Amino acid sequence: MLVTLLIATTSRVLHAQDPSIDRLLSKLPPPEKIVKPPPIQQAVQQSDPAVKDPLVRQVLQAELARNFPQALNLSRKLSERYPRSAGAQSLRGVLAWRVRQFGEASAAFRTATNIQPKFAFAHFGLALVEASQSHFAAAVSHLQRVTELEPKAAGAYYALSDCTLRLGRKQESVDYARKATTLAPSNANMWIQLAKSEKALGHTEATLNAITKAADVSPDNGLMLAVVGFSYINLGRIPQAIPPLERAARLMPRNYLIQSQLGYCLEAVGQVDAGINYLRKGASLNSSYGPVWEHLGLACRKKGNHREAAKAFERATQLMPTAPLPWQHLAEEYRVLGRAADADRAAARAQQLGAGAAKSSKKKA
Repeated sequence: MLVTLLIATTSRVLHAQDPSIDRLLSKLPPPEKIVKPPPIQQAVQQSDPAVKDPLVRQVLQAELARNFPQALNLSRKLSERYPRSAGAQSLRGVLAWRVRQFGEASAAFRTATNIQPKFAFAHFGLALVEASQSHFAAAVSHLQRVTELEPKAAGAYYALSDCTLRLGRKQESVDYARKATTLAPSNANMWIQLAKSEKALGHTEATLNAITKAADVSPDNGLMLAVVGFSYINLGRIPQAIPPLERAARLMPRNYLIQSQLGYCLEAVGQVDAGINYLRKGASLNSSYGPVWEHLGLACRKKGNHREAAKAFERATQLMPTAPLPWQHLAEEYRVLGRAADADRAAARAQQLGAGAAKSSKKKA
């Protein structure tokens, strides 16, 4: 699957099937998964009337043990005991949210904001409740209130970017994401969100820049580095793809796609021996990945090893029987090896498939 925002690759490019920018961005969790509420201890502030009640410690212990139903029941008792405590209400709200009791969560957070209008924790909780139900417009208003109360809350800007993007407000999404990266420049998720927003606007270079920055702040993330490399390949900037793919290959030595892509790039810039090594490794990791055999054949051809090239092209045609180019390459190698009849059959097959592709293209047009 090619990254739709980038230019189409030629038939010689090893298609970055997984991961790609689209795959990475589509897997970015919703805001409530990344921008989690602060620790529930912060719900009950030191000035809150409920702060010294033993029930608070019991709630925290149950929450720490991940016994959320018990924690919620205890928080209900606490809020009944202290009906004018914004902290007790917020504690109940976040625990109700955890167990997806959205009605109760919303009611608790709203009560907290009525008691203490400038309590950012409660406004953030209301945003989480709405976003969890895909009520993104409602979430935006609560998140904007959070940023008014806490202008340096990077997570709130991240969530605003996500919500406005889902609402189709693309430029707003970019603006919020940029603010998030300014406030939390070392957080890779902020940069990925910016890439997602820039992609929605069709800003190819800005998308790549944001993904590259995400990789820079997470240097041990092979997946992120691979996406950078794949992006450069899809843009036709092969030399720039090599450094991030080399780092990714060291971090993920068992990933056939990374090894194969790196092999393709090295072969394309003239480092044929190194390219062959990586292509062979990619083929050994996943022998059913057709493109790696095609490019291994091309690399062997450059070295003058026509028998190995023919074998690689044969494997490519078996795995990609409807792709014309591997058949054409195979026909050329058969002719070099003196196998004229086999060459004619392969060439005829390539011509037949090429004509079929041309007809299909015209119909689509």
